[in-house]
Amino acid sequence: MSALDFTNEQIEIEPGLRKMILIEIIFPMVLLILGIYHGMLQVLYRAGYIRADSFLGLTYFQGLTLHGVVNAIVFTTFFAVAFGYAVVRFYLRRPLNMSVAWVSFGLMMAGTLLGSRAILSGKANVLYTFYPPLRAHPTFYIGLTLVVVGSWIAFFNWLPPYFAWKREHPGEKSPLAVVGIFAAFIVWLIATIPVAIEIIFMLIPWSMGWVATVNVPLARMLFWFFGHPLVYFWLLPTYVMYYTMLPKLCGGKLFSDFAGRLTFLWLILYSAPVGIHHQFTEPGISTTWKFVHAFFTMLVAVPSFATAFTMAASMEHGARQRGGRGLMGWWAKLPYLDRERWLFPYFFCGLVIFIFGGVTGLINASYNLDTVVHNTSWLPAHFHQTVAGPIYLSYIGMSLWLVTKFTGKEIKFAWLNVWMPYVWTLGIMIFSTGLFIGGAGGEPRRTNMGVSYTDPNSSLYHADWQVAKILGSAGGTIMTIAAAMFFLVFFATLLGRSVRQRSLELIQSEPYHDEPIRAVQSFTPWLVGATLLLLIAYTPPIAQTLRSNFPGAPAFDPGNPMPIQRPPPNG
Repeated sequence: MSALDFTNEQIEIEPGLRKMILIEIIFPMVLLILGIYHGMLQVLYRAGYIRADSFLGLTYFQGLTLHGVVNAIVFTTFFAVAFGYAVVRFYLRRPLNMSVAWVSFGLMMAGTLLGSRAILSGKANVLYTFYPPLRAHPTFYIGLTLVVVGSWIAFFNWLPPYFAWKREHPGEKSPLAVVGIFAAFIVWLIATIPVAIEIIFMLIPWSMGWVATVNVPLARMLFWFFGHPLVYFWLLPTYVMYYTMLPKLCGGKLFSDFAGRLTFLWLILYSAPVGIHHQFTEPGISTTWKFVHAFFTMLVAVPSFATAFTMAASMEHGARQRGGRGLMGWWAKLPYLDRERWLFPYFFCGLVIFIFGGVTGLINASYNLDTVVHNTSWLPAHFHQTVAGPIYLSYIGMSLWLVTKFTGKEIKFAWLNVWMPYVWTLGIMIFSTGLFIGGAGGEPRRTNMGVSYTDPNSSLYHADWQVAKILGSAGGTIMTIAAAMFFLVFFATLLGRSVRQRSLELIQSEPYHDEPIRAVQSFTPWLVGATLLLLIAYTPPIAQTLRSNFPGAPAFDPGNPMPIQRPPPNG
């Protein structure tokens, strides 16, 4: 096959499945407009351009919660399920149980609407976390629980066709994309079980008033048991696209099939026993177990390095197939603005951003360095370079790809579409630079700085944070412009006229090295290893928090970042 040939296999799928996947893409995409709008408001609040507790009827913390829940929970989970259905149906070539699929979809939709009602009514100003002492209305917790359960059901619905495929193909490797999607949902299952325990047995009874308080350190530990592997649940579908699609987009082959399988399975093993590195500054957990989690966190960098090498080698192979020459000259042959291979800039820009997200993540995971940046704006800078970099760009790019294939429509504003990822990358690099500078100087995260640290009339005013805030707001504005460019392309395409047959079409890259290594051809040893590591990493710390006795959290005012000082007791 020529390096310039970009034809892909197409299959017909059931109309009901096509309809459901389209809804699971379009519904959260509409909500994403709201999420990004409130992201823009966040930078305006924090830079001091909005010096108030609310704007257009929604408070600062309502907007922050909407931004987090929509962007980081709803959009990502709906997309992962939709993409998972597409991958399983395409590679396994077996119909799915649509009755179960619609039950899954219904639970996720009902949960989203229930949680949104709690947020919009001002009863769930808790960011996107389940993190006491912040407390939400029970419907918020119940709603997000339904979203999680719905996603579990979707995953369980993929198992029968997978096992049927294995029976009919004894001794064959499972398709690489299917291994990646299954790894994502295994990580999701591991992550959501502890947070389900926290929600069902701690937070819902507390929010209902059945108990007076909760064990805050234990609840936070259960949250971070969920919170860090959550990132790899988001990242694994992106890795599936990188390993199975990016090489062909460049005109070449995947350099190593083994690297892809090792990356997916490695994250099953090491994505979860790392959560306590988010709790380095918290009491009640011994330094021994904080060190253990820090060590495991460093091991999570292994698949990132493997992916960086494999993608670079795959891109070089493709570029040389397209005529690239010399030590560095091949870079000029990559399809940066090719309107036929328009997914390339979505993937390539995400990889570039992720380099910086990975390096700053190692700083967060370092015991001593974390004490400098903990709970500062450094954290959302790193978070955005990870989630709003490779994950966001690959998700919206693949959403647009699936919409064009399922509806038979052509891309509208094709020139705008190929430029959008580069504009987004410019914005996020400026935005994160501002937050990194502020964080290194002690600027707090999550705080309405417009009524405190960036208000010259406040006793908390910090003039030395103004440069960081200017950079952050400038970058956030560019990111919003880039998002508007994408929404224009997406909805114009969606509302356009069908010009070709509707089908399911995914890009498939052939392996350059197809290594027959048995260690990465079965989930079983990796699942056993993950179970053992979780028992080792979490049993002693959980026991420590259960034995400890902690005072209650200080009172606070949402409009003021300083704790409320309680009057001393009489006598």
